[in-house]
Amino acid sequence: MRILVAHASAHGSTAEIARRIADVLRDEGSSVDVGPMEQQDGLGDYDAVVLGSAIHDQDWLPVATAFVHRHQAVLRTRSVWLFSVGMSAALPRILRGPARRAQNRRLAASLREVVHPRGHLLLSGVAQAEKLPGWAGLLLRGTGGRFGDHRDWPRIEAWARDIAGTLRTTTRGG
Repeated sequence: MRILVAHASAHGSTAEIARRIADVLRDEGSSVDVGPMEQQDGLGDYDAVVLGSAIHDQDWLPVATAFVHRHQAVLRTRSVWLFSVGMSAALPRILRGPARRAQNRRLAASLREVVHPRGHLLLSGVAQAEKLPGWAGLLLRGTGGRFGDHRDWPRIEAWARDIAGTLRTTTRGG
């Protein structure tokens, strides 16, 4: 099974998640290539594709959206999984759930229409004060938000193992 894990990462958190997903898929017996979307020429002979992007302004990064639209015809013929990395876990507690649900609804709806993925995982990444405009960092901190690494590695690894299991079942004709 040949799998491409491609990512669009603004500050590196999404790239690290993509590499961890690729490592798990390799451990599960797949041949995996991983790298930035902008370095992918095409989808070639990949049996499955895992695409992930950072979320800015409630949407995937422009390079990720362009990649999906450019390759949508081929993506519709492959097993595709998507993951999105935002910072809902960094928000004040009262806003985390609503923000997560709103992001998931918006992203899933726009992406599902284009590529019909087998799954979509919404994650939180790393929230760093120095990566936000000064006012946004002050607002986040002043309202009870939390900076730091909010990635849920066990959840990410379990999701990747689920992908590998689904692909094994599909390959066996189950």
